[in-house]
Amino acid sequence: MSPRRVILGILTALTVAGCRVEAPDVRPTIETTPTAFVPVARPSAVATAGATSEVPRPEPTPLSFDFPVDAPSILLEWRPPPYPVPWSLRPEDHYFFARPIPSGEVNWPNARYRYGGTFFGEENTHTGVDLGAERGTPVLAAGAGEVVWTGYGLYKGYPDRTDPYGLAVAIRHDFGYGGEPLYTVYAHLGSISTWVGQRVATGDAIATVGDTGHATGAHLHFEVRLGANNFFSTRNPELWMVSPEGWGVLAGRIMNTGGRPMREARVQVTNLETGQKWDVWTYALGPVQSDSAFQENFVLGDLPAGPYEVRVWYFWRPMVASLLIHPGQTNFVVFQGMTGYLIEPTPTPLPGRFPPTS
Repeated sequence: MSPRRVILGILTALTVAGCRVEAPDVRPTIETTPTAFVPVARPSAVATAGATSEVPRPEPTPLSFDFPVDAPSILLEWRPPPYPVPWSLRPEDHYFFARPIPSGEVNWPNARYRYGGTFFGEENTHTGVDLGAERGTPVLAAGAGEVVWTGYGLYKGYPDRTDPYGLAVAIRHDFGYGGEPLYTVYAHLGSISTWVGQRVATGDAIATVGDTGHATGAHLHFEVRLGANNFFSTRNPELWMVSPEGWGVLAGRIMNTGGRPMREARVQVTNLETGQKWDVWTYALGPVQSDSAFQENFVLGDLPAGPYEVRVWYFWRPMVASLLIHPGQTNFVVFQGMTGYLIEPTPTPLPGRFPPTS
């Protein structure tokens, strides 16, 4: 190769590398209040071509969905014991379900496979949460009820060993919500120790963790279904599973300035005391449903109570607000593009716990 070509190649590589420059992290000045929308800095006009998170995406092909778990192994972190169930400090909360994995094991959602997310560049939207417990870990009934499905074939409703859920159990619970029945689903199981028609109590062992179906590693795929026991009736389990004591849940509605939900937008949450950061993405298009009480499009559970910062990128500019996570309840934030943030006022917790409806 001639020296001229070598020099041209080096210059080309440097030019390409120089294009990969992230925008500076410039924080607009925002002073939030708990009762009103807060103005934020107007994004630069050069970004008005539109954010990719707001581009509509086609509906998924349900028969091809997958639940991979190839994320880095999760370090087992200590967590306090969970609140008792049912637990609801406010009428809009409905923490009716215990954790389906025992304490002492990984019984919190894998950060990369939350409800409403996509993975591997596919259009398949996740309809539950993945709990990365080890193979053989006991799977527990999250609430009392009757077993209505065991084995392969849950998605189609008839025996099928190619079913993406693999070995699965479904429970119709003795209680409902808003006059509709509630179901929970436990998928990718290694073994099942219950049968259709069996009555189970909260905490009963019903199966073990495995990797059957469309899974690339051992974990429990857990779903909450409202109204009907099918793939299109799910809700975000992090709004239904009780939190560890002293910890809370953050939910939010992330919209553009016109009030339309932003799809697959990154939300970064930072604990201002410890500096720990969490990234969560808003729901993608697909067979996922927002909660009737919150109309959220992201949820981040298992947050120790305390002061936090929430950051959303709008037209590539970081928009920031601060809030407190109160324990044992859903804390809520709204972002509406250039209009800014609304941090929901947190009411005084009501005494007692509200039971689910029958």
